[in-house]
Amino acid sequence: MSRWRPDARQRLQQAALDLFAEQGFAETTVPAIAARAGLTTRTFFRHFADKREVLFADDAEASVLVAQLMAGAPAAAEPLTIIREGLRALAENRFEGRKAALRHRRELVRSDAGLQERDLRKRAALAEAIRDGFLARGLGAARAALLAETSVTLVYVSVAEWLDSDDDRKLDDIVGEMLAALRAEFG
Repeated sequence: MSRWRPDARQRLQQAALDLFAEQGFAETTVPAIAARAGLTTRTFFRHFADKREVLFADDAEASVLVAQLMAGAPAAAEPLTIIREGLRALAENRFEGRKAALRHRRELVRSDAGLQERDLRKRAALAEAIRDGFLARGLGAARAALLAETSVTLVYVSVAEWLDSDDDRKLDDIVGEMLAALRAEFG
């Protein structure tokens, strides 16, 4: 009976994360994930292309969020203001309150070359979405690319610092610190 509850996707994600923690990513199979969730393998494949997608399922949402933030920014807004406000929204909506889960996810990604590759593709897709947003706002191609790549690096470095810290700083505060350090370096 539980198989028909409407939360199949969330159940599959939780089952996968539990199994990844218990036995490792490579050793976890799709049938085992489905069984742990009380669902069928067929149901798993309705929601995810493969077990890697359990970890990267929200990637498309990031590009949509970037497009919305870019489109919603005032026309006169400076690029760094757009970046800062976008990173603030990202930190608050996608990261805060999930530190332990994101630490675990990072360890899983580090443990598998295929996951590392997928993470690099995610990073590239995010940079492309930011670049496209700046191009749509009328920035030149080189400037848009530079701002996009810098933004993504700022996110990754800030998230790494946040995950590595044991203090109570918010990710947004760390983003602010890293942006200030970047500005100081380039005057």
